[in-house]
Amino acid sequence: MSDQEEMLALKNQGFNCSQIILKMGLDLLGKDNPDLVKSMQGLAGGLGYTGDVCGALTGAVCLLGLYAGKGSAETPEDPRLLFMVEDLVKWFKEDCTKEYGGIHCLDIVNDDSQKMATRCPLLIEGCYQKAKELLVENGYDLSGMEI
Repeated sequence: MSDQEEMLALKNQGFNCSQIILKMGLDLLGKDNPDLVKSMQGLAGGLGYTGDVCGALTGAVCLLGLYAGKGSAETPEDPRLLFMVEDLVKWFKEDCTKEYGGIHCLDIVNDDSQKMATRCPLLIEGCYQKAKELLVENGYDLSGMEI
């Protein structure tokens, strides 16, 4: 199944932008974590449907954290995470701000269902692909195996 087909299938199952990105990232790792996916719902619609920062962007930031974030007291912080987040946000602002007027959900779709139907899938796919690209560029194996 292609990424687009998987994203559509997840959307049809009722998952939102940030949940789709994290669920697909977990799938790459061969993991299932319903609690983590559930927690991602708080990012949808621009931080809990407030229209703030795009859920595809924040979901992709969380995907970077899934790979590079600190997961236990014994695990040291990975400084690459902050650089990857910075690169992702810069890319998003340069690509999406020009076309949609900002990085906030309200700027991008303005509660317009037609805009949501056309823009959101593109943003979800773009953010997911960019996050994967940044991870690979920074030495991460997307399957979770040590490099």
